[in-house]
Amino acid sequence: MKHIYKTLATVAAIAFSMTCNAQVFKPTYFNIDWQFNGTLENYADTPSGWGMNFEGGYYATDKLAVGLFVSYHTNNKYIGEQLIHINDNSDLYTDQIHTLYQIPFGALLKYRFVEDKMFEPYATVKLGTMYSRMSSTTQVLEFYDEAWGFHVQPEIGFSVFPSAHNRFGLHVGMYYSYSTNSTHCLSYTLNGYNNIGFHVGITF
Repeated sequence: MKHIYKTLATVAAIAFSMTCNAQVFKPTYFNIDWQFNGTLENYADTPSGWGMNFEGGYYATDKLAVGLFVSYHTNNKYIGEQLIHINDNSDLYTDQIHTLYQIPFGALLKYRFVEDKMFEPYATVKLGTMYSRMSSTTQVLEFYDEAWGFHVQPEIGFSVFPSAHNRFGLHVGMYYSYSTNSTHCLSYTLNGYNNIGFHVGITF
């Protein structure tokens, strides 16, 4: 995580120096965010801040942008000691750490309600695919299942800038996402992934 934050700081410094000329980025935007996510699946429903969001787009009109996104997130949940059924011939008595790892990516459509202002609220729809990894780690073994699925993510938020001419600012977004991934691990099955969360970062 230290390397991630150092990289984020470096990118922010470069972006700030480039946005001294506002015309350079006027038809485009980029967001780099830290992400807090809560999965609605009981398997690993402990919220966490182990995630980031990256996106960028081009304003085809003053208010409507098309672009690309990618994010990742990890949610963990500790399960105390219990008897785990492995197969017809094996059982294991141990504690577990349940983990859901998700990487959605794809295309987006963003609408900002005002343009070239210090405060710009927006609404976005993201569509694409998602890779997921569902795992259970015990003291001696790890069980897991991987899957791909369709991903949809509506989002609302806002960007705040120091002035209407300085396009380096703060970005805040809240989202709900659903993916069609189906995974099975030990006696647990997930048919669809539901998440709700927010991300905070820089925009330029």
